[in-house]
Amino acid sequence: MEYKRLGSSGLKVSELSFGSWVTFSTQLDVEQGKACMHAAYDAGVNFFDNAEVYAKGESERIMGRILADSGWRRDSYIVSSKVFGGAIDNPGPTQRGLSRKHVYDACHQALERLRVDYLDLYFCHRPDPEVPIEETVFAMTELIRQGKVLYWGTSEWSAQELMQAYSVARQYNMIPPTMEQPQYNMLHRERFEKEYERLYTEIGLGTTIWSPLGSGILTGKYNDGIPEGSRATLPGYEWLRKMMEEKLGGPTKATLQKLGELANDLDMSQATLALAWCLKNPNVSTVITGASKVEQVTENMKAVDAKEKLTPEVMERIEEILDNKP
Repeated sequence: MEYKRLGSSGLKVSELSFGSWVTFSTQLDVEQGKACMHAAYDAGVNFFDNAEVYAKGESERIMGRILADSGWRRDSYIVSSKVFGGAIDNPGPTQRGLSRKHVYDACHQALERLRVDYLDLYFCHRPDPEVPIEETVFAMTELIRQGKVLYWGTSEWSAQELMQAYSVARQYNMIPPTMEQPQYNMLHRERFEKEYERLYTEIGLGTTIWSPLGSGILTGKYNDGIPEGSRATLPGYEWLRKMMEEKLGGPTKATLQKLGELANDLDMSQATLALAWCLKNPNVSTVITGASKVEQVTENMKAVDAKEKLTPEVMERIEEILDNKP
């Protein structure tokens, strides 16, 4: 496992990390989650990602129990939460968003659920057009100065919104965002590679990318349709099934088949190829992986060594496939 600086900060994160979205509570209980987290930690993973909205707080409760029982030193791992959507069904006006009140309340609630004294990373899960950016930046700055958060960042913010937050922080002697958590994978590249391009050097933006496997599409297991028992068949994830069915037709299906053939030529799984491809991007600080069983954690970790097989020639071939060139 290699460890990379989170943007221009001094914090070093494992190049592969472990997230609980979808799996914790919906697919994994405490014991199953513990097995997966321990497998990841033993492989060198030091960052565990979470959010208030995941399973309405239950994901953080499960992770908190695992962390409390793990015996790991607190200074050996990084844990995150995200604020925006709220942790209950039908949240009221003060129980969601990025107002100073909800940012404060959500932070304290996350600390309680995760059973930690501070959050290493705290993300604004989505932009909130109803709250002045100054208010959110001030709230995050105060949490950092109180020692309850070490670094704050954003998720799925536009480059313009990020620069506004950065400029406000510099103007009023507050703390700017350190990192962004965007979706990034072989089939979803525009924002990460183009819109954010200048931010990596101009403000030292770090990235903790999510959905490196395109919600499973890039693993190849959906090439022949959606199998029963997959996350796309879970109650509440009908939107995911619809999205997959739309993507699995036409040119995307042909792209996936060619990627599968290339993976076979390289003697690796299609999932390993997709993860290794993300790792090759120097602007990726860490790739958040998910798993519903220990075997998937082990498979994900193979990308660490597999990235060495992605030579410039292989990367060029991948670009040709993604561009649908013969």
